[in-house]
Amino acid sequence: MRCPFCNDPSNRVVDSRLSGEGQEIRRRRECDECSRRFTTRERIDALVPKIIKRDERREEYDRAKIERSIQKACVKRPVSENGVQRLVDRVERRLGESGEAEVDSDLIGDVILEELIALDPLAAARFASVFRDFTSAADYDAFFATLTGDDELAD
Repeated sequence: MRCPFCNDPSNRVVDSRLSGEGQEIRRRRECDECSRRFTTRERIDALVPKIIKRDERREEYDRAKIERSIQKACVKRPVSENGVQRLVDRVERRLGESGEAEVDSDLIGDVILEELIALDPLAAARFASVFRDFTSAADYDAFFATLTGDDELAD
């Protein structure tokens, strides 16, 4: 592990902690050369399936892509970065537990949407507007009707 400040390879671990619901180790390190501290994270490589896009292309799973989409939905919402990371961890766990070699991107979107609804319904509406391609206010009405269970608005 090289220091991000001086690029020296010699450093020592000052502190280690479990995070991410025990799926990740956070290590606080100190560079032996410049004495600056930095954080590294170790995560088990989850066996996540390949993603089948809507146009039938196959892609490798990309955690950063999911994080970015969730972060965009949560802009100016009371959702912490830690909350976003835990949500992505839960999505990855559910994908890994599926046991499938490939999954549709729609399934991933549905899992993210389900998790976002529990975390922040307005962030979920933002995510759904892109994921489900909302084109009118009626689409939003139908989405919020499903949250409240009011099927009359969904018609």
